[in-house]
Amino acid sequence: MATYTKQLLSGSTNGKNMQVTGTSSGAAITVHTAVAGTSDLDEIWLYATGTSTAEILLSIEFGALNGDIDFIYLTVPVQGAGLSLLVPGLLLQNGMVLKAYAATANAINLNGFVNRITA
Repeated sequence: MATYTKQLLSGSTNGKNMQVTGTSSGAAITVHTAVAGTSDLDEIWLYATGTSTAEILLSIEFGALNGDIDFIYLTVPVQGAGLSLLVPGLLLQNGMVLKAYAATANAINLNGFVNRITA
């Protein structure tokens, strides 16, 4: 029987927001590193909030091994629009890394959690 344990995103300090500082793949921030191996899974829930008066394109590298096939592109609304759901419980494992960068530095904050599913 599988067990679920709620975890902080590994890129977060004490569950606090993570500011997206990078504007390219090479400068992307690490949001979460998934559980090692292939028997357990991380169910990732990720939210964003804009801190700018303009909408901003956000790029999520979801394990990013195969170019654009591993990317999620979203436009984050302006400041005051509240939280936007970016990753709705998608699964990642085997130490894969979820990273993020934006068209404008320091204008998007990320937060969320992981449900670790243990076989």
